[in-house]
Amino acid sequence: MSHSLIKKKYDVAIVGGGPAGLSAAIELKLSGVNEVVVLERNSQAGGNPRHCGHSPFGMREFKRIYYGPKYAKKLVDEAIESGVKILLNTSVISFEKGGLLTLSTEQGVSQIQAKRVVLSTGIREKPRSARLISGQRPLGIMTAGALQSLVYLSDGKPFEKPVIIGSELVSFSAIATCRHANIKPVAMIEENSRPTAWSLLRLYPYIQGISFLKNTQLLEIHGKEVVTGVSILTDKGEKKHIDCDGVIFTGQFVPEASLVRMNHLMIDQYSNGPIVDQFNRCSDRDYFAIGNVLRPVETAGWCWQEGVDTAKSVLKSLDNSLEDIKQISISVQSPVIKYCVPQKISVQSRMKEIQLQLRFTEPAKGRIIIYTKNKELLSKQVNGLPERRILIFLSREITETMALAGENLFIRFQKEGDK
Repeated sequence: MSHSLIKKKYDVAIVGGGPAGLSAAIELKLSGVNEVVVLERNSQAGGNPRHCGHSPFGMREFKRIYYGPKYAKKLVDEAIESGVKILLNTSVISFEKGGLLTLSTEQGVSQIQAKRVVLSTGIREKPRSARLISGQRPLGIMTAGALQSLVYLSDGKPFEKPVIIGSELVSFSAIATCRHANIKPVAMIEENSRPTAWSLLRLYPYIQGISFLKNTQLLEIHGKEVVTGVSILTDKGEKKHIDCDGVIFTGQFVPEASLVRMNHLMIDQYSNGPIVDQFNRCSDRDYFAIGNVLRPVETAGWCWQEGVDTAKSVLKSLDNSLEDIKQISISVQSPVIKYCVPQKISVQSRMKEIQLQLRFTEPAKGRIIIYTKNKELLSKQVNGLPERRILIFLSREITETMALAGENLFIRFQKEGDK
């Protein structure tokens, strides 16, 4: 869409045009908000599903199954039909209190003013440099996201027989991408004793003729101009060489929160995303955050629903009806708990049920205990695995008790058998 659509003032500006940002924009427009703009830094909106040429997408949203690109297109089409303005090739380079955004566009630098701002900047995979893998820098090293973009958007084929590092859902998506491009990975390498994704998926590499190497560590990448192989440390402590012509680093996602870090919003040291309350409001009440910028990583369908739900809170905020008497902090007290979202609870005169989302750093069987300084509020039996969603619901009775006490919350994990 033309940049002539940029106005000085908007009711809501949404930074990022993935499933979360688009669903929030659509919900806001359908609810009667006049001026809603989505600011997308890429040449197309739709987020990561644009280059995920596989299914399933859309069951939660549209009650049918789509491949990624068609799912992304449907979201964009619905946003445009509802009257959402989508500005492409537009990057937010800074934001200030009061909703003032500075933009970098093809026409130069400009500014817009928004009553409320919704951050939906998504996630990125941890690249090789952040994983501290030794070796030179030959061609043929990329993340799964870069591979998907190259294959599905540019019809590229960067290698013939790569190795895949990691076993998250996106790792198995990388296998599907390779199959689409007639690329034949030789191995999938996982440091832990089981796949990070569902155990049944371990059969998929074998069906495709790919070795699944668990308890195996990537030590070094070989090759000067192009990748010629990798060195690994096996589960038996042996150093071995694998011939390959590419390395695909997958998973280990981190929120794309560099914009947040450069500005005035508070960051959570555990999730590495912005600190939010149960309404997904940030430390500045004019700003909200949704989708995977809050935590790595959730599905497109989950992010879509989060956008819809948060849009309703944004509406109340615009009407000055999103009550906020005081805030209670939530503190994680066990290293096995990777993070908790939200990190704060806004106390209201009439409290409702609140959902907490946790992740574990390792397999953990035992009890999640939520308590204040003086009282245990909840104890729940869990059997969790790394990167699996753990949902804890604080009932209305608990939230009212908590609000009345006005004390901060603490979360700890008690391993089964411990006292």
